[in-house]
Amino acid sequence: MMRFLVIRFFRGLLTLFLVLSFAFLILRSTGDPAMLIMSAEAPPEALEAFRKGWGLDAPLWQQYLGYFKNLAHGHFGYSMRDKSPAMELVLARIPATLTLALPAFALKLLIGIAAGVYAALHRNTWIDRFLISMSIAGYTMPSFVLGLVLVLIFAVGLGWLPSGGDATWQHAILPVITLSLGGAAVLARFTRSAMLEVMGQPYIRTASAKGLVWHRVVLHHAMPNAAIPTLTVIGFMIGSLIAGAVVVESVFSWPGVGRLLVTSVANRDLAVVQSLLLLVATTMVTANLVVDILYGWIDPRVRTGQAAQGKTV
Repeated sequence: MMRFLVIRFFRGLLTLFLVLSFAFLILRSTGDPAMLIMSAEAPPEALEAFRKGWGLDAPLWQQYLGYFKNLAHGHFGYSMRDKSPAMELVLARIPATLTLALPAFALKLLIGIAAGVYAALHRNTWIDRFLISMSIAGYTMPSFVLGLVLVLIFAVGLGWLPSGGDATWQHAILPVITLSLGGAAVLARFTRSAMLEVMGQPYIRTASAKGLVWHRVVLHHAMPNAAIPTLTVIGFMIGSLIAGAVVVESVFSWPGVGRLLVTSVANRDLAVVQSLLLLVATTMVTANLVVDILYGWIDPRVRTGQAAQGKTV
């Protein structure tokens, strides 16, 4: 088990390295920050001085090595816009993003798991077909379309809620709902499939034959085993708490990390974008590692299989 986790840890580090390398190359091949920040009408001498001041006149391989050397020393660079430390700008936006992401994640779990379990226990009934149809609709509808529909209904049409901003707690209702519905739909489908597979296993029939109350069979035998494949989806959702808010924060003018990423990419604010991607990638890698640990904790068979795999590697 320990060897398995060590391998996963170093795979996570490799993933971070590849993500940052890809972002570094893409950002520097899709536009000149000097032209965007100082405008194309700036004198050539000013543009050249800007590039020299930020190290953009050096060969690409020197910029690449210098970036990772600075990362190794804990230096994440400075914003080209306001000269502030890039990571400080990112961390200052995290509380606003978590204000949306954490309630949305709780709603995803509550709605998705409950709907998936209920649909599985009422297979091939009208409620099962209704829940699956709703989950398909929620999964296929883009978040920005869902957000705009909610704004048209509850902000423009009914006037119950504000359409954007972050002045009061009411401003968070529509973005939280928008963030939660798509993930709840995915989780409901996975939970239903996992529950249906578990409910057909012999140990479920054996537990029922022993005279156990049905709700105990579901809670103590079916749901723990169905949770194992569902953990993968939940782990991905945890890892994408920050990344998933990019579009929603832009739609609702919410001053979080997602909106900062959109504006920083548009402005080619290299250090800020790279710091944001580092944060998102680290969150996803950590969430996946935690899921691997939970697999072994929930199901000893997984833990034993991992140990055997580690011996054969």
